[in-house]
Amino acid sequence: MNAFPEARAQAVVDGALDEDLGGFPGLDLTSFATIPASQRSTANVVARADGVLAGVPMISLVFRAVTERIRSAEVDVEPLHQDGDAVRRGDVIAVLRGSARATLVGERTMLNLVSRLSGVATHTRAWADVLAGTGAMVLDTRKTTPGLRALEKYAVRCGGGTNKRMGLHDVAMIKDNHKLAAGSVSAAFDAVRRTYPEVEIQVEVTTTAEALEAVAAGARFLLCDNMSVELLRRTVEAVRGLREVARGAAGYVEIEATGGLTLEVARAYAETGVDFLSVGGLTHSSPILDIALDLVDDQP
Repeated sequence: MNAFPEARAQAVVDGALDEDLGGFPGLDLTSFATIPASQRSTANVVARADGVLAGVPMISLVFRAVTERIRSAEVDVEPLHQDGDAVRRGDVIAVLRGSARATLVGERTMLNLVSRLSGVATHTRAWADVLAGTGAMVLDTRKTTPGLRALEKYAVRCGGGTNKRMGLHDVAMIKDNHKLAAGSVSAAFDAVRRTYPEVEIQVEVTTTAEALEAVAAGARFLLCDNMSVELLRRTVEAVRGLREVARGAAGYVEIEATGGLTLEVARAYAETGVDFLSVGGLTHSSPILDIALDLVDDQP
């Protein structure tokens, strides 16, 4: 279920408005000077490029928060699309009716957030489309914008991707530095298992030998880092060839390709038989989806 993280979104909205308005309740020098408190307007939130939407609920959250801050009349938000929808350039995403002052005060905060999240969803959809039919899914990572992780991971889901762990607290992931500190893959795995017997453990490996060592230690999720397509294929075949962890068995090992992946090579990596491709760029390098707010002339 792709539930919108409303509590986290509200905190982000409040922080973004503090940033733009200089604290609480804040001040918009230009709008307060030029727009009477009683003036009403109609405005359209419009896609300026093709893409996939995420963050539409942020529109209402932003304008509700603005009207409470500046004690203005409400801004009624009528969404015409929902998260996960594909939109084309020129499509109206939502219509805003109400306080003109509040509409312009909240404009940039709303656009920043919805454009950012929709950019993540759009980028993710490109990966999901490339992987279609391979059996592999695209995963995000912890390479997120500080403070926006829950929202960016929600946007990944809107685009057809899958979330990996949310943070350091919910899944143990043994990486190179942990292996070095513990002395070996097996030692690191055993240390985590002893300390947290119930937790899921994922192990990063760079060679087929490391993959087999990790599986022998008990790992059932491997991150194959920066492997070539051929090395990854050999590693997948070696792991899948172990009778005790074969597909359908209780000990099935999930395998992820990670590190330096691009859309151009994604399908070749997926066709090695991996279950997942993890892509940090979904959240750290997605360009925004260009979205704008246009006031509408309501005069007859």
